[in-house]
Amino acid sequence: MVSEKNSEPASSEYDVDLTVTLTEAPGAESREFHLRSAAGLLSPDPDSMHSNLPDALAALAAVEQFGEEIFFPEPRPDRICTQQYGGPQVAVVKGWFRGRKVHSHFSRTDGCEIARWKTLAALLGNTGGSTGAV
Repeated sequence: MVSEKNSEPASSEYDVDLTVTLTEAPGAESREFHLRSAAGLLSPDPDSMHSNLPDALAALAAVEQFGEEIFFPEPRPDRICTQQYGGPQVAVVKGWFRGRKVHSHFSRTDGCEIARWKTLAALLGNTGGSTGAV
């Protein structure tokens, strides 16, 4: 079933059906990755768009473990974020997670956003970073 407004599907046959659009830096060309699973199995339909992440199994494990709290966070007015910059990377995740529509934006602009990114690094891309060693 397709929504008439924007031609996006109104639901998915998969438990996890996500498209990640990753932009490494302003002006850089975006890359697109897909993660699809049904009953914990990656892309069970050979005619479907296969999961094409470098480590799709790790991405699926991270999404299954943390997806609910990352994609559908509870508002926390007491949250304090460190003012640090983690890099110019931006990711947009769209699709479906356990029957709920996902449209999440990720960046590395402060400590809270960096933590969100690290939680789903297998899905968004592990950007590395400093070890703190001098």
